[in-house]
Amino acid sequence: MTDNITTNAVAPKNELALRSRSSSRHKATPPPPPVEEDDHAFPEDFESVFDHASTQRSTIGCVIPAYNEEESIAEVIEGLLAQTRVPDVIHVVVNNTSDRTVAIAAKYAGPHEVSTALGEQFTEVFVHDIGKNPDKKVGALNYGYALVEGYDYLLGVDGDTIAEIHAVENLETEIIADTRIGGISAIYSIDNSKFKGLASFLITGQRSQFAAFNLQNLLRGRNMAVLGGQFSLFATQALREVMVENRQSTPWVKDSEVEDSLLSLQIKSAGYLTKISPVARADVGGMTTLRGLDAQQVKWTYGAIELMWPGQRGDTKGQPFHPNLRIRWFENLGMLTNIFVRFAFALLLAGSLSLNAFVFSPIWLIPVIVAILLNLRMAMTMYSRTYKDIIFALLFVPAEMYMWIRMAHFIRAWTRFLSKKKVDNWAMQAKAEKGSGGLGHWMPLFIAIAVLAAVAAVWMMLGPAAQSTLLWIGWPIVGVVTVLQTLQMFLRLIRRQHGYKV
Repeated sequence: MTDNITTNAVAPKNELALRSRSSSRHKATPPPPPVEEDDHAFPEDFESVFDHASTQRSTIGCVIPAYNEEESIAEVIEGLLAQTRVPDVIHVVVNNTSDRTVAIAAKYAGPHEVSTALGEQFTEVFVHDIGKNPDKKVGALNYGYALVEGYDYLLGVDGDTIAEIHAVENLETEIIADTRIGGISAIYSIDNSKFKGLASFLITGQRSQFAAFNLQNLLRGRNMAVLGGQFSLFATQALREVMVENRQSTPWVKDSEVEDSLLSLQIKSAGYLTKISPVARADVGGMTTLRGLDAQQVKWTYGAIELMWPGQRGDTKGQPFHPNLRIRWFENLGMLTNIFVRFAFALLLAGSLSLNAFVFSPIWLIPVIVAILLNLRMAMTMYSRTYKDIIFALLFVPAEMYMWIRMAHFIRAWTRFLSKKKVDNWAMQAKAEKGSGGLGHWMPLFIAIAVLAAVAAVWMMLGPAAQSTLLWIGWPIVGVVTVLQTLQMFLRLIRRQHGYKV
């Protein structure tokens, strides 16, 4: 794999690492503790990190895999150059691009003397256009790793992720303080201030989804199941051990469509901790269309299923009891329960109404009230919450609509997996983001309508006695499952959150 265009030619790795270390020694002071949030103290287990933080200066090589990121790449690079702790080198690895990503990134190529709160710092930006790359993001990440493997840490940043100015400093402080950490991720959210209409609704739903995922990991001892490629810091020593233990020539492999989940699993299996920072934050790019969101979520879910299921691509063994995968099984079980309760309730309600046998009971409002309270608490936990997040939670209907969209993604992913049809989900996501790719994202709706029509036809052919028997059996089953689901939501509602903000 060779550079077609390399802006500001890359220095040899050893020379570059030496220059970065030298500049760090003479031009930067050791990082002090990050500024505390005004309204919330750090969680107890993180305060001690700053109290005992090492004053040793590490070296950080940043890799930005970029594919058609002309709209965001400038802001991403500027965000890194504005950090209180600037990476020692920044490599923008552009692959398979058809827009002006290279030209825009090239404007930042070259050395940069940066004045920060921690003193004068030096970094250098390199832009690499590696042309057509069959391994896509995985290939770009591995290309970047080869350029920074001599550094202490690799900072992976997506081409549409803008970090808060203390993000790198916070990640570095914690990973230096605990040598057991193999990788640490920032808290991800999405800026929803730029969107209106359907895009605003979808972004707000994704913000809520991200917040729930982040909080879940924070409350599990800050053990991060997935070190997302959006903004994560990896110890290169841990990456080297992963390569040795798994007989890989590169840290990232194309055996999984969720390359970050697989690498996180491997780092954990190598004996390292995978953590999420409670204070480092970054805004990532969100999906603003139903087609794009469908392609992304189906790819993520499909990739997670492959990791859970034994004997899939390459040597992904499928370890259902691995700490990083247990949470995935629970997520899938929870989504399956959501699908059952909603469809069963709709069918039983329709059947009861057809017999004039439905009697409304206020007790059915309890699950709705608990769900609203839980959504509202999640919105209040958001670090950068807006009125859109509060309305999304209080009105219930938007959150419920977004849940139906997620259920469609779940059904699509499992259907695609069980069909054993080989599909390039990366390519399908790329097409969807461009506005093409067909109407596959509407397929669950068409199937649901067809199933409901078939059930209605069968229902009409049954006699009154059989219909009454089905209602007599069905309602208690749905009631029991709903009670258990409501109890689970209530326990999450009253669970302590230890001051975390997502």
